[in-house]
Amino acid sequence: MSDAIADAKRALRAELRERRNLLSDRARETAADGIRQQLDALIENHGATSISCFLSTSTEPGTRPFLTEALARGIRVLLPVTRADGLLDWVVATSDGDVVEGMFGLPEPVGEVLSPIAVNDVDLLIVPAAAVGRDGMRLGWGRGYYDKTLGSMEHCPPVYAVVFDTEILDDVPRDLHDQPVTGVVTPTQTLLLAPAAH
Repeated sequence: MSDAIADAKRALRAELRERRNLLSDRARETAADGIRQQLDALIENHGATSISCFLSTSTEPGTRPFLTEALARGIRVLLPVTRADGLLDWVVATSDGDVVEGMFGLPEPVGEVLSPIAVNDVDLLIVPAAAVGRDGMRLGWGRGYYDKTLGSMEHCPPVYAVVFDTEILDDVPRDLHDQPVTGVVTPTQTLLLAPAAH
């Protein structure tokens, strides 16, 4: 990665992180409810019965209300567990599942750990992001886990990044290893961005 791209990503991530930290609790609750509604509709539209998702942190658009409902409806949900080698293992979510702090201080599920290839069986991937460009390029938080996962999948299903409305940008800094997403979900809308990306 060139220094200019790395610097641009670092600067943009810092700005986005700061913006997220300034959101009020009320704004976060409203966003989580919007995300729940948008993701419910997305699953319905895709007829998805098995998905991957992530446990949101306190500053991310909230996925937990959605996860609770998805599990109650019988959707199979895989949640990521970080590994030291840069790959993601997966745990099948349960309604009473415990959560621990993972390698980077992020919430991770406790349960039987499945290998990185477990995600090949899902109908839909719901991934975190710092921002998404209108061309479908996703800016992650810099550890490369999802780029590696998406880049290694033989038959990648639709991939939707979850961000706040202000985090859909005209474009984001990108490097060769960065993977595009199919669309983006915000508290107020779901946009199809790059249907032929995978």
